[in-house]
Amino acid sequence: MKNLVLFLSFVLFGINTIAQHTLKGVVYDDQNQPVPFANVMIKSITDDQLIKGQTSDLNGAFLFERISESKVKLVVSSVEFEPYEKTIDFKKESTVEVEVHLKAGAKLEEVMVISRKEVHKVQSVSAYKMSSANVVSASYGYAGGSIGNYNPNYNTEAYDHIEENGYKSVTKEPLSTLSIDVDRASYSNVRRYINDGQLPPKDAVRVEEMINYFSYDYETPYGNTPLKVTTTYTTCPWNTNHNLVHIGLKSKEIDMDEAPSNNLVFLLDVSGSMNNPDKLPLLKKGLGLLVNEMRPDDKVSIVVYAGAAGVVLEPTTGKNKEKILESLNNLSAGGSTAGGAGIKLAYKLAKENFMKNGNNRVILATDGDFNIGASSDGEMVELIESKRDDGIFLTVLGFGTGNIKDSKMEKLADHGNGNYAYIDNILEAKKTLVNEMGGTLVTVAKDVKFQLEFNPTHVKEYRLIGYENRLLEAEDFNDDTKDAGELGAGHCVTAIYEIIPAGSSESHTDIDPLKYQEEHDSENAHTDELLTVKVRYKLPDEKKSTKLELPVKANRIDFSQTNEDVRFSAAVAAYGMLLRDSKHKGESTYEMVMKLARDAKGEDRDGYRAAFVQMVDMTQLLDKRDS
Repeated sequence: MKNLVLFLSFVLFGINTIAQHTLKGVVYDDQNQPVPFANVMIKSITDDQLIKGQTSDLNGAFLFERISESKVKLVVSSVEFEPYEKTIDFKKESTVEVEVHLKAGAKLEEVMVISRKEVHKVQSVSAYKMSSANVVSASYGYAGGSIGNYNPNYNTEAYDHIEENGYKSVTKEPLSTLSIDVDRASYSNVRRYINDGQLPPKDAVRVEEMINYFSYDYETPYGNTPLKVTTTYTTCPWNTNHNLVHIGLKSKEIDMDEAPSNNLVFLLDVSGSMNNPDKLPLLKKGLGLLVNEMRPDDKVSIVVYAGAAGVVLEPTTGKNKEKILESLNNLSAGGSTAGGAGIKLAYKLAKENFMKNGNNRVILATDGDFNIGASSDGEMVELIESKRDDGIFLTVLGFGTGNIKDSKMEKLADHGNGNYAYIDNILEAKKTLVNEMGGTLVTVAKDVKFQLEFNPTHVKEYRLIGYENRLLEAEDFNDDTKDAGELGAGHCVTAIYEIIPAGSSESHTDIDPLKYQEEHDSENAHTDELLTVKVRYKLPDEKKSTKLELPVKANRIDFSQTNEDVRFSAAVAAYGMLLRDSKHKGESTYEMVMKLARDAKGEDRDGYRAAFVQMVDMTQLLDKRDS
């Protein structure tokens, strides 16, 4: 018996030893400089299947632990470098350290030259196949030159004009109706401007996207309801005569290991305008992070568009990550921008490979420049709307500077059952595509709308902060054919109303008293209810909406007594108003914003709130309007 115990101990010890192999190292270029965000994989020697994958950190380092195989193949790849392979043998030692030195790869020289006549001819066919090695660079130079030319110093960024929301009289307009918004693009775009040492254009500042960039610890839904609403009625920190109504919406969270399988089509802009480090190279590294998170049953296809649109990668499962990464790494920019043809082809591919119980999504990554084919906002929106009823959702990722078509990309996302994010650096790519992958990729509710009815007994006038391009007519709330916002898994949505209490002598509405209507003529007006919040939503595969209704009591608490989420989101709202130089900013200052944000920073596990405070500090130094 004793011998049997000893034998089993040796066996278990041997198994445990095998399971504890570690591989660590650093990736360098041929100048001995660290290469961050390189794709690092270990594969099976016997069948070449992927075992584990990751990207190197900012110092080029990587670490694999608990490797059970005694021998593996190390494969490293990165943009503009030749692939690297090495066999790692753990027989002699349980921990192996390596230095990977990548050699610069030969740049592709082939040039895609397509005349205007030829472009139209190519676009007249449904699609054509191209290998990733043939998606190539074109020369670029002066703006306004021939097709395919691009001047990186020529700024054509475009933003829709925002007419800031004003106050509404409760007796004249008691209902406020809006589509929810989970886009975050405005925040990272504003950050890009601040980091570049300049204030953003006012129209680049969408306050609701600034607020919704952050996650909040709202109550999570339970049961079969995919969302839950929480409300707070409090004083206003930038105007002591006003109050705030804070509304938080939280969607249910999903364990991504148990989430539906993904059918993803990457629709990638490889036109000449993408030929900058903060565009196509960043795009490839960012999507590489997402690929490394893929499961075996997930599928990825890649469609590119430049002078024309083509399929670079047929549907490929997560078992072949190295093939997907190789296709990404081989892409290079050149040509003009046939965005319309690319969108049609991407949706066609997504529909052909549709997963009935899965997540079917097109991920469009671009600087937003659509200059050939369907190019006007109206045409592109019409095209996207025609595809959304197929059960295919849309994610739009914006990249780069000087050429960003923010207004167009926001419209595409809004009308295509989708969301829009702006990627200004690799950490933002990680936040959007890895940390918040559920919210970005998995839709739990669609066509989500808010409608608030204010009680004139307690509220004289109200103003919605932000959401200017998300406002709906009152009758749209009950109209199930009216498109509205989509809510991803684990998403938070925040809406803040600034209100003037009943009895105040202050008024911002210049409307004559109504002659034939009585004020406060309802018995319900004489209650302690401040307002009623109503929410409508549809499940992703349904066409009929469900309504939730929540009365809110007029029990106001002091702003200092509210929770961290209410105080931090109010700080971000005040910052947005300062950037827009809003006439409603009241006594807001950058110092006030920083103090509110610091005091409400909370756990801040990922450091986003601390980074916000730093950005506000930088803004104050740039903005001479606020001393």
